[in-house]
Amino acid sequence: MVDVENAPRFSIADYLVFISMLIVSAGIGVYHALTGGKQKTTNEFLLANQNMNPIPVGCSLVASFISAITFLGTPAENYIYGPMFMLYGFSYVFTGFATAYMFMPVFYRLNVTSAYEYLEKRFSKTVRLMGMVTFSLQMVIYMGIVIYAPSLALNAVTGLDLWGAVFAIGIVCTFYTTIGGMKAVLWTDVFQVTVMVIGFLAIIIRGSMDVGGLDRVWNISAEGGRIQFFDFDPDPTVRHTFWSVVIGGTFTWTAVYGVNQSQVQRYLTCGNQSVARIALLISTIGMVIVVCLACLSGLVMYAKYAGCDPMLRGDVAKSDQLIPYLVMDLFSDMPGLPGLITSAVFSAALSTVSSGLNSLAAVYGEDVVKLIWPNIEERKYTMITKALAGFFGVVCIGMAVVASFMGDVLQTALSIFGMIGGPLLGLFSLGIFFPWANTKGAISGLLSGLVMAFWIGIGAQFYPPVVNKPPLTIDYCEFGEGNYSMYNSTDMYSTTTMISITDMPEERPAVAKLYSLSYAWYSAVAWLTVLFVGLIVSFATGPTDPADVDPKLCCSLVDTMYCCLPEKIKKPLRCGVRYDEQFTHVDDVHDEYKVVGGKNIDSKDETKF
Repeated sequence: MVDVENAPRFSIADYLVFISMLIVSAGIGVYHALTGGKQKTTNEFLLANQNMNPIPVGCSLVASFISAITFLGTPAENYIYGPMFMLYGFSYVFTGFATAYMFMPVFYRLNVTSAYEYLEKRFSKTVRLMGMVTFSLQMVIYMGIVIYAPSLALNAVTGLDLWGAVFAIGIVCTFYTTIGGMKAVLWTDVFQVTVMVIGFLAIIIRGSMDVGGLDRVWNISAEGGRIQFFDFDPDPTVRHTFWSVVIGGTFTWTAVYGVNQSQVQRYLTCGNQSVARIALLISTIGMVIVVCLACLSGLVMYAKYAGCDPMLRGDVAKSDQLIPYLVMDLFSDMPGLPGLITSAVFSAALSTVSSGLNSLAAVYGEDVVKLIWPNIEERKYTMITKALAGFFGVVCIGMAVVASFMGDVLQTALSIFGMIGGPLLGLFSLGIFFPWANTKGAISGLLSGLVMAFWIGIGAQFYPPVVNKPPLTIDYCEFGEGNYSMYNSTDMYSTTTMISITDMPEERPAVAKLYSLSYAWYSAVAWLTVLFVGLIVSFATGPTDPADVDPKLCCSLVDTMYCCLPEKIKKPLRCGVRYDEQFTHVDDVHDEYKVVGGKNIDSKDETKF
């Protein structure tokens, strides 16, 4: 463990920088509470009047993508396993395309506030409530962990007060989200993503200077077996391959950006689809940049500690403490900088939690309050949604307290967040792409997908997959960090004091082979399970007639992806759905389907630039 007496701790300057970040975030909330429409309508509070510029929306989409766990975990992932995680950049591009042209148009056509309104229109009220409850459990658990996990890691290394950080983040986030609404969430995300990028850049610049430059970082990482990008092994049990990261990652992140309420609600704040697609393009570029910065931070950390691993040496207990340890090591002689980078970690937490609070308020307002009081007056409804945001903020803080008792279950809870995304993506895909699906198929598919995902994910906690790890050592601590490469790398790997290359369990039952599936495939497997079971049950119980399905509820893949095909080929591939009907309330439906007989509809651009 860390030597508490001798380890660098937070200075007064660091605390002042950290507090300043919280004050700026709260100030943005106060500003939006006192300006504009002063958050007096639900359209302003939940959707920012649907006239947002694409730049803050794009930045916000990036900010919510970077949770505090991501900020701490991605560099540690690259430190331990290498930079193959960087290939997720390809999956972000595919995710952006799928979201922009397959899922986003459906939500814009329906003009919804809650994504789960779609499920009632396509299936039934029961399916809508099931989707809403699944999402709610996902977000409440995750938000608590997003606050607690980084607080615990930073407390162990920097001395930052654990519960002081937890309550400060929870209270400030709840405050500015409740009074400032979606506009406050979006603009604080712009500020917070800026702080996050500065944090990564500071680590990369100072760390690479300490070891002799980025070229030396790369050479040391290569000597340590960390530079491996293109593993085309088709084995789905291998933790990271090109296929699992790019294809599996596409399903994982499409579940987040395509159908998750917190992301859907963000791009619905834009005036129309054209602006929303610009925001999505900005976010895609931003996500690629951020993942590259995070991965490079991990390689810099490896170059610094390659011959003297802090975990083997006992300076840190867990991998999520590596970044705080590195920060204190690099910047302890520069008062204020550890506070700045710590602010970057908690900015990531703030952006995730604020989006969660606003989206939960929207979901419970639209899916519960309006179902009970369909004719509720606007003023009361706005007050209730604000109260819901505040209520879930308190729940979030309470969940952080519960997380403190989880122990090793903490990582299991994080896995649950990923396991829920795949089934929800499958449920929406069943309705959008398969017009034969009915309510019974949707319910059966969702439940089957959740069972499959939880079965594999929880089983993997009891029988962890076999993972190959490049070695780490402490044999060169006496020579100083970053200097191990003056020795022959083969000699280094022949030492006895290194992490084992393969963690092999003593005995595994036959079913454990299923649990060896790479986590990157969880969403894809759950998605396939939902579709397979959902379609079988739908056809067994009487499929829906595609001609009876409202075309606004579906997406024509053939028109979206193969618009240049002759009409005589495309028509049967539309599966009987009447896409040739006009949707006069949509500004760019002709760009989506280009169906015969469809007329161009003038676009309305109410977006403020």
